[in-house]
Amino acid sequence: MSLLTRRTKDVLPGMRSNLMDLFDMDSFFSTPSRYSRVPAANIRETNDEFLVEIAAPGMTKKDFHVDVDNNILEINVEKEEQTEEQNKSYTRREFDYTSFYRSFDLPRTVQADDIKAEYESGILRVHLPKVPEAKGKPVKTIEIS
Repeated sequence: MSLLTRRTKDVLPGMRSNLMDLFDMDSFFSTPSRYSRVPAANIRETNDEFLVEIAAPGMTKKDFHVDVDNNILEINVEKEEQTEEQNKSYTRREFDYTSFYRSFDLPRTVQADDIKAEYESGILRVHLPKVPEAKGKPVKTIEIS
């Protein structure tokens, strides 16, 4: 007795993977693929702001372009370096090009006109202040009469 393998033709190639991609989408902040060279982002919320932190060592603040367009925070990095070393018997020349792009959908509670960014010790920090109505209010204790 022999076993036969039934093979079905995929009627709509790619539809299954596209449909599965819909379930992997993050509606608030997008996440990079674990196989890409895009650095991950830490996103923290306080009463007054959201803080986005991206580890990008070896850069300078001139390498970053941070923009807000249609309520989307865009972080773009491009850095190109060339090094040359000469020795008695050889010459070595290396090119290094680093780039990445991250974007984040901003919630309506962010005050886009007051966004600030800083780069220090290899970490880019983008401060996204909240509109006054969205800021947390202190806890009020109510007396029981």
